[in-house]
Amino acid sequence: MKRMVCRHRRIARTYRMELSTLLAGGIALLALPAFAAAAEPIFQTEQSDVATLPAWGPHTILVVDAVYTHNKDGRAYVVDADKGKLLGMVQAAYNANVSLAPDASRFFVAETTWARGNRGERNDLLVEYNANTLGITADEKLPSRALVTPKRNNLGLSADVSRAYVYQMSPSNAVEVVDTKTHTVTQTVDIPGCALVYPWGNDGFSSLCADGTLANVHLEADGKPAMTHSPAFFEPDHDGIFEQSPSSSKDGKAYFISYSGLVYETQLGAQAVVSKPWSLQEGAGLKAAPAADKPLEVTWRPGGWQMSALHKSDHTLYVLMHRGTFWTHKEAGTEVWVYDTTTHKRLRRMPLTKASTMVGVTQDANPLMFTADEETGDFIISDARTGKVLRVMKALGTSLIFTAAPGE
Repeated sequence: MKRMVCRHRRIARTYRMELSTLLAGGIALLALPAFAAAAEPIFQTEQSDVATLPAWGPHTILVVDAVYTHNKDGRAYVVDADKGKLLGMVQAAYNANVSLAPDASRFFVAETTWARGNRGERNDLLVEYNANTLGITADEKLPSRALVTPKRNNLGLSADVSRAYVYQMSPSNAVEVVDTKTHTVTQTVDIPGCALVYPWGNDGFSSLCADGTLANVHLEADGKPAMTHSPAFFEPDHDGIFEQSPSSSKDGKAYFISYSGLVYETQLGAQAVVSKPWSLQEGAGLKAAPAADKPLEVTWRPGGWQMSALHKSDHTLYVLMHRGTFWTHKEAGTEVWVYDTTTHKRLRRMPLTKASTMVGVTQDANPLMFTADEETGDFIISDARTGKVLRVMKALGTSLIFTAAPGE
C-alpha cells in the first residue's frame, strides 16, 4: 500500500511538471503573436490623386494600337518620343479612330461599345479627352459611325477644331457633323457613292468617290451643306487611290497617291482642283510603274497601312516603298522614300531595319520619323532627316497602325 501511494505521488508530481511545462510553452506561444504584431511597421494611408502629364512638346505623340487579335481592347498611347517613354494610355475600342487637335490641347476618339459587352444596345461615341490629364471632357453619342478597320480619315477635324466630321455607313454613306463646343451633332450630310473625310478650312470637307471624283461639301453660313464634284481624276478599277493619303485641313493641301505610285496634288475646297499627277518612280530616276494593265511587273511600289506622311513646312512627303507587283499595295515597306513636293524629286532613300506598314513624322524643325515592327509590336523612332534609328520601344503594342503629332 505504501508503494502504491508513493507511485501515485510520483505520477502526480510528473503530471504537475509536464503541465507547468505546457503552460509555460503556451504562454510563450501566446506571447509570440503579440510580440510580432507590435513589431509590424505602421504604413501611411494611401492617398488617391490625379496625375498630370508633362506639357506636350513637338515630339509628344499619340500612337494608335488597333489590337486586332482582340480589338475591343484598342487603345491610344501617349508617347514621349525623345525618351522613348510611355506617358499614358486611353482605351480606343472597337476599330476606333483618333484625331489630335493641332495645338495638342485635346484629342478625339470615335469608338463603339455594346451594353452587354459583345451584344445589346450599340453605342457609337465621340469622346473628347484633355491631353494633359487624359480626363474625358465630352462623351457624345452619335447616330452611327462606320465600323470598319481604323483609318485616319474616318474621323477629321476642321482647322480650328470647331467641328469634327465622323464618317458613317448606316443606312448609307454619310458624314456626321459635330459641334465640338456644344458637343452636339448638328447635321448628317449624305455623300452617296463616296467615303471618308478630308477636312479643309473651318467649314468644309471632301470625300473620295467610287466614280473617281471628289465630293466637296461646304457648310454654308446657315449650316446647310452645298456639294460639288470634281472631274474624275483616277480610275478605281485601273489604279486605285490609297485612302490613307495625307492632307492638311489648315491649307487644304492633299496628296492622293495611287497604287502604282502616281501622286495627285490637290487643292481641296468647295471647287477642288486636282493637278496633273507625277510619278514616285520617275521622281527617283526610275521608269513609272504600270497599273492593273500589267499587274505582274515587279518594281518599287508604295504600300502598307498608313503608308505615307507629310511634313508640311518642309514640303516633304514620306512614302513606304517595297518591291512587288501591282496588287501588293498592302505589303509592308522595306524603305522610306522622301520627296520634295515642289520639285517632285526624291531627296533621300532610307532603308528600314524592320519592314513597316506605317510611317509618321513630327512637324517641327528637327523631325522624328516613326515606323513599327508588325511581328513584335516594337515602335521604332528614327531621325527623319537621316533614317538613323535613335531608340526602340520594345513591344509597345500589338497592332500599331498610325501616329498623330502636334501640328498635323
